[in-house]
Amino acid sequence: MPRSAEEIMAHADELADRFEDFEPAPGSGKDARALRDVASAFRRLAASARDVADAVSVARAEGHTWAAIGAILGTSGEAARQRYGRAEGHRGQRRRASA
Repeated sequence: MPRSAEEIMAHADELADRFEDFEPAPGSGKDARALRDVASAFRRLAASARDVADAVSVARAEGHTWAAIGAILGTSGEAARQRYGRAEGHRGQRRRASA
């Protein structure tokens, strides 16, 4: 159903007024602590994933096989290679230099 520009603008103004005039009932807001906890846990998970990838790169740079790395990770060597083999050289060199 096509609308004119005037109808669209009138509706937008009405919605803006409703938004500006909205007063939530006391106690109706949700505590965002649980969402902050999710965000914090995700940041820790991402940091851990980077640490694992860096450690895998170091292990490869030191000559360890994908089979050995996969066994430590609880997977096959091929699965480890597919997951961590892409950036193998860059991370390992950086990690060894900082160690």
